[in-house]
Amino acid sequence: MDVNERVMSHLDASDYSIQLNRWFLKPVGAWPRSASTTIKEKVISIVLIIICYSLIAYTVVPCILNILLEETDMHKKLQAVGPLNHWSMGGVNYFSLLFRSRDIYRCVEHVRTDWLIITDIEDRQIMLKYAKFGRFVAGLCAIFMHSGVFSHSVMQGIIPTFVYIENVSVSIHILPCPTYSKFIDITKSPAGEIAFTVQLISSIVVNSVTAGACSLAAVFAMHACGQLNILMRWLDQLDNRKQQDMIQHRLAIIVEHHLRVLSFVARMEALLNQICFVELLGCTFNLCMLGYYIITGWNTIETKMTIACMMIIYISMTFNIFIFCYIGETVTEQCKQVGEIAYMTNWYCLPHKTARSLVLIISRSSNVIKLTAGKLFHLSIATFGDVMRTSMIYPNMLRTMTDS
Repeated sequence: MDVNERVMSHLDASDYSIQLNRWFLKPVGAWPRSASTTIKEKVISIVLIIICYSLIAYTVVPCILNILLEETDMHKKLQAVGPLNHWSMGGVNYFSLLFRSRDIYRCVEHVRTDWLIITDIEDRQIMLKYAKFGRFVAGLCAIFMHSGVFSHSVMQGIIPTFVYIENVSVSIHILPCPTYSKFIDITKSPAGEIAFTVQLISSIVVNSVTAGACSLAAVFAMHACGQLNILMRWLDQLDNRKQQDMIQHRLAIIVEHHLRVLSFVARMEALLNQICFVELLGCTFNLCMLGYYIITGWNTIETKMTIACMMIIYISMTFNIFIFCYIGETVTEQCKQVGEIAYMTNWYCLPHKTARSLVLIISRSSNVIKLTAGKLFHLSIATFGDVMRTSMIYPNMLRTMTDS
């Protein structure tokens, strides 16, 4: 055997490629149901969805009320806006994942079917290579999200802050998201500790949703790239003199597989474009706010103790945007490269009818396929550059406006 145990059985390999997606989404009830899902699993999923949305609402609603009705200091309001935006993004993406559950299921089944129909060892090695890279990216997304936001939330909560209430100094724990005091008085125990614990659990839910969405994009995009590389390998071998009698049949398989990959990319775009739009705008806003927090709080003792956590959050948000833009650029380039490989084959050695058929593949590949954010922004490295420039410019402008 060997060669990765003959590149796994199709069931083990397909499960390997989507394993992290299931780990991230199943605990929050967002993993799609199938015909084999039991009633017990369906009930558990519904209960998880209710709990997760309750946790998000528990954090978001009091924070909005705090900003609108209670807090008067503009700087503190702006400090609350960043975390509020992160939790709100998680809620919107959670809804998108639940709403697009059927599309996720179809993409997962497509991946499983590809592992079933591809039997050649070298082709399966290509698929396994891209599956490993997709898992690696998905794992990095989860590590960055949880280590950044969760560590910052814990750091804020465990460092006591002293406030004066009726001329008495009281130690309180700052919540990740400020809450409305008429709902919960965090200056009293154990209300403050309970509120802090619930917000920590809520942050785990939101981070899992974001990591799950990012991992879906990474795994599906890398799977598509693997299929396109297999397609290019087949095209490169089309002029094999030992198989001239099968050339028409092999070309038909290539065209059919090309259409299959393109349909998968189209389905992936429909699934991810709304999530990408929320992530692109939300993370850009969060980067601006984080830059503002770092600039305005650089010289304060309290912020210095959490500055490292903010840097980790900044890196994680940057990484999220980069991953979405990178996979969009990669899929677009790989789709175009199929046409280039078709042209670079020894088409002049092929039968005339077969050579003419390659024109259709070249023509189809010349239509640029784009992964978009809300069908408005093309996900590419150029878009990532625009986002980073924006995140560098606006913090200073915001500081100037609030200082004046």
